[in-house]
Amino acid sequence: MLVKIKEKLVKKLSKDLLNKSYLIKQLKEYKSYKILDNELYSMILGVLRVQEMRVRDIMIPRSEMVIIEKDSHIENFLPMIIKSTHSRFPVILDNKDEVIGILLAKDILPYANNTDDFKIDDILRPAVIIPESKRLNVLLKEFKTGRNHLAIVVDEYGRVSGLVTIEDVLEQIVGDITDEHDFKKDNITTVENNKYICEASTPIEEFDAKFDTKLNNRNYDTIGGFVIKKLNKLPKKGENLVYGDMRFTVKDTSNRKINRILVEIVKT
Repeated sequence: MLVKIKEKLVKKLSKDLLNKSYLIKQLKEYKSYKILDNELYSMILGVLRVQEMRVRDIMIPRSEMVIIEKDSHIENFLPMIIKSTHSRFPVILDNKDEVIGILLAKDILPYANNTDDFKIDDILRPAVIIPESKRLNVLLKEFKTGRNHLAIVVDEYGRVSGLVTIEDVLEQIVGDITDEHDFKKDNITTVENNKYICEASTPIEEFDAKFDTKLNNRNYDTIGGFVIKKLNKLPKKGENLVYGDMRFTVKDTSNRKINRILVEIVKT
């Protein structure tokens, strides 16, 4: 199917018309005619988006990094590693601007029953340092060729501003990736009478079915996309939209995206 679509696009588009906006328009037409399903359509848009986005747009900020101090004993940071469920941890000296390497949780397993022999220098992996301005498509290629899964992000002054993983990049294409440590949660949760918390990733079809609304539109696939489209911008926490007999209030944002929305039925 993708081969046929590609051949059709190449034949139809002349060199001067081959631009992103025209391509997206064509993809929307394929989606409307059911040639592309929602998932494939979203993935193709994700690939286009990754070509433009930069590391600063998706990185985990410095304040949320789970780090290990080099001089800490394994018994002090092992509980933190277990609790966080992460697999890779930046190792620092005196502060977060002095990242000296990456510790893999699996490398600690041989020392689980014999912590006296543990020396962090023996298992420390090199840290990959990248600028905030690096494009995601370039970073993804470097992750693949360098066989790295995590990079430390620095600002223009060389200070650590966050970190980014290969999973963070791939999620821009395929959507949220869950693993055995992620808990499945409902997209829509009742808070109280006529008040609901919705995950921004809730499909429009699911929202319409829940509230008997008709928001479905080819311009957006999720309730978060609906709010962004109606406000014509990426809203900040606390901003709201009144649409019909509903009020949508942004409750949580991160990495320049909406995470959760409070939906209130305001009709009298």
